[in-house]
Amino acid sequence: MKIIYDQRFADPSYAPDNAGLPGRMASAMAGLRGGPWEVLAPPPAQDADLLLAHDAAFLEGIAGDPPRDAMARLAAGGAILAARTAHGGEPAFACVRPPGHHAARGEAWGHCTFNNVAVALLTLRAEHRIHSALVLDIDAHTGDGTRKVLADWPQAEVFNPYAETAEEYLAVVEARLAEASSVDMVAVSAGFDGYRLDVGHKLDTPDFERLGALARAASLRLCRGRRFAVLEGGYYLPDLGANVAAFCKGFAE
Repeated sequence: MKIIYDQRFADPSYAPDNAGLPGRMASAMAGLRGGPWEVLAPPPAQDADLLLAHDAAFLEGIAGDPPRDAMARLAAGGAILAARTAHGGEPAFACVRPPGHHAARGEAWGHCTFNNVAVALLTLRAEHRIHSALVLDIDAHTGDGTRKVLADWPQAEVFNPYAETAEEYLAVVEARLAEASSVDMVAVSAGFDGYRLDVGHKLDTPDFERLGALARAASLRLCRGRRFAVLEGGYYLPDLGANVAAFCKGFAE
């Protein structure tokens, strides 16, 4: 598996929100460095990529904030590289910021700017690499932006699991993936704020490994193992690295 990351994601001067907490990206990468994965630095997304998911006026507005624009383009570029890597036969995890699943075509909220997962999938579709996709969003919050951006693509499904307990949550994910029909790509909006000490107060570290393994198994059944994941939320820094590493272990093996 490949890890997509650039040291610029750790720059604390951009966007002092939860996704840009000092040390957050270092925490996310802490469990991945030195692992069995090659780390690749992405190129920034270009206008042609971003316009597949966003309105031109929205891009113009973001361009008025150059530091935000540069970081968000790098994040979207990371998702695109992860998706292309996955299509080439090797899974990938894009450890990027800002996140994206609350970004619609003309607006964004919740620390998001560009919809990284949607941009990546739409880029692959525009390149005639895929015609269908399944997005599993395991963030504690609904991927409303991803749903809106992909709403006109009937062959792309966004699944946001809900349950009261971790056991029920895992069962819901397993059941839904088991009944899924064949697709060309499985993508995961990998939020870690569902952790028991984060805002979701539900999942534990081994649960993230299980989620990664469920996504991996689904991809093997549905699309010859083609799968990628992109970092969304996750704000309890002491355990973020362990949770990310656990997910990646299940996702990769």
